[in-house]
Amino acid sequence: MVNTNNPDLAIARAASPHPIAEIGTKLGIPTEALIPYGHYKAKLGLPFTQSLEKHTDGKLILMTAITPTRAGEGKTTTTVGLGDALNQLGHKTAICLREPSLGPCFGMKGGAAGGGYAQVLPMEDINLHFTGDTHAISTAHNLLATLIDNHIHWGNALNIDPRQVTWRRAIDLNDRALRDIVVALGGVNNGLPHETGFVLTAASETMAIFCLARDLTDLERRLGNIIVGSSYKGMPIHASDLNAQGAMTALLRDALMPNLVQTLEHNPAFIHGGPFANIAHGCNSVIATRTALKLTDYVVTEAGFGADLGAEKFFDIKCRKAGLHPDVAVLVATVRALKVHGGLPLNEQQAEDVAAVERGLGNLGRHIRNIGHFGVPVVVAINRFSTDSDAECAAIRNYCTRFGIKAAECTHWADGGKGALELAEAVVNLTEGASAQFRPLYEDQAGLWEKTRLIARSLYGADDVVADEKIFAKFARFEAEGFGEFPVCMAKTQFSFSTDPTKIGAAFSHVIPVRDVQLSAGAEFIVVLCGDILNMPGLPRTPSAEMIGVNGQGEIEGLF
Repeated sequence: MVNTNNPDLAIARAASPHPIAEIGTKLGIPTEALIPYGHYKAKLGLPFTQSLEKHTDGKLILMTAITPTRAGEGKTTTTVGLGDALNQLGHKTAICLREPSLGPCFGMKGGAAGGGYAQVLPMEDINLHFTGDTHAISTAHNLLATLIDNHIHWGNALNIDPRQVTWRRAIDLNDRALRDIVVALGGVNNGLPHETGFVLTAASETMAIFCLARDLTDLERRLGNIIVGSSYKGMPIHASDLNAQGAMTALLRDALMPNLVQTLEHNPAFIHGGPFANIAHGCNSVIATRTALKLTDYVVTEAGFGADLGAEKFFDIKCRKAGLHPDVAVLVATVRALKVHGGLPLNEQQAEDVAAVERGLGNLGRHIRNIGHFGVPVVVAINRFSTDSDAECAAIRNYCTRFGIKAAECTHWADGGKGALELAEAVVNLTEGASAQFRPLYEDQAGLWEKTRLIARSLYGADDVVADEKIFAKFARFEAEGFGEFPVCMAKTQFSFSTDPTKIGAAFSHVIPVRDVQLSAGAEFIVVLCGDILNMPGLPRTPSAEMIGVNGQGEIEGLF
């Protein structure tokens, strides 16, 4: 049944968005550089984005959070609120977000366009098909799979070993039945029967490449470098061996142009690319971020899930590859989530419980220390709800003073940008004070196993990392093949520092088991799969899709 009593939806419906050309004008974007997709969304032509290279960069603010819980943290909402608040203070600011995946929209999480009076518009479009980017990425990804099978069918001149093909298909839906499948049944005209499967588009290498590419030339180069499997002699087979990169780039040409929309307060928002942070690198596109930096004083961007996942990958993968230098990190926490980390059940959240908050503060402290490894100043945003007491918020503030950092209370959900002014002022003060001394956690030259252990021990609080001999053999082979300087992309549960989602708080005295290691040669990182994490999630018992519908006026409901 569709929920028609949703305040987020009512606020979105009551909004009066401005024509997208007016939003572009705020950033000095000429009308001819915009490619409109209706009245309220547009893409920026790549010639215009490339023309900005000589412009000076604005300040880069990363929005991250404590370990997520079912109580919610509100990272996207806080990103929107901070962006609006910075604009209210007179600083030309844009926000950069990821495009929502249909997997969680129809699965457990629902939409991802902010909430309350800190939303991006048009909400329904952003949460569903938007400008078609994710569909283009899925199609380009699946074109490569099609070309592999077709090459084998027509004589297999490259001597591809069908048993060693590692390239799977992609779909933007949580469909557990597609994790492992057999294709080409029904006779010789349908190809050679073999095992394969699907990954979620948000977890695919094509999505990662799309988000890390600097331009069309870099995109085509990266796509050509994809390794899809090996020959009977054990030689790697690249997408370029199949001449696939040109057609894949053609499918992605329009998608690569960054998307411009607006907040409820009519401030610019770039929403482009959507990799997950638990099974991918969790950041919006490099093109969108770099474009925004050239056009503004401040850019607020988010990285998925907690700082141990999204922020680490933002720092160690995106910033490393794109040459970005973040100025401030904002760490979002809520009283409700800290109570959960303190062991208080969700159904007991309404009453004041300062002790539960204090028990959960260890999780916040671990994330504060973790960000410190990267040399980036931190401010904590207390995303305050009406049920939070002054004493509970004071406990968070007092805890943060031990680290010498500020905790700013935010009410942007209820008050829009003015509810995040304290946070905005804290961010400005940090950027105008001592400059960030940004540094990745590890050097390129460190071994792949060393990088994996350093992340686990330094950021996850693990005693060690364990793996069997086949994992060590894969690490050794990747290094021997020239991929040893790649960063590692850790894939693990988002709900804990450990690989056990039930270990909440600041988990310690645990080990990180590595189940598999995968090479993403086009994205230029190594995926390290830990614990039971899957790159094709399933739907929950009661998926969000059951709550989504269209009313008699043709309006979509249930996406919040």
